[in-house]
Amino acid sequence: MARDHDTLAALYKGVLSELGEDPEREGLAGTPDRVASAMAYLTSGYGESLDELVNGAIFTSDIDQMVLVRDIEFYSMCEHHMLPFVGRAHVAYIPDGKVLGLSKVARIVEMFARRLQIQEELTRQVAEAVNQVTGALGVAVTLEASHMCMQMRGVQKQNASMTTSVMLGVFMEDAPCRSEYLQLIRG
Repeated sequence: MARDHDTLAALYKGVLSELGEDPEREGLAGTPDRVASAMAYLTSGYGESLDELVNGAIFTSDIDQMVLVRDIEFYSMCEHHMLPFVGRAHVAYIPDGKVLGLSKVARIVEMFARRLQIQEELTRQVAEAVNQVTGALGVAVTLEASHMCMQMRGVQKQNASMTTSVMLGVFMEDAPCRSEYLQLIRG
């Protein structure tokens, strides 16, 4: 995704002015540039592709039991208010002749998290991506997150959190498999 840093910084300077601030005052003088850089980083997932991210880290294996990566920390930005949501992802799959390099699971979560969106969509994107690159018999993804849009504005509920899950293949069809996954993520 092409971005023009100077244009983005100018837009943030305009936002500061519209808020009644002086974007030239000492404390804010560099803020538009810093915010433009931060937003480019926080939305860098738009510039990544799944194929480039995985980079061939798919390995032949006769493993036929669940592979689970728990507690993958993530942060994302809500597309409705552009405020952060922060949490943990749990990603599992049942291999069908291929396993994914361990760090790639976390990188897939990170790639999709660094886009403006809602948690429900992020959960689906991660599940479908893991399924696509592994050809797994099943994929399960659960995200647990706290949303600043609920904590800082609106209902202002500081302890509220959201859990979303997507189950594909055997995780959807096989109750014992799903139950094992849910038990494992509870730790």
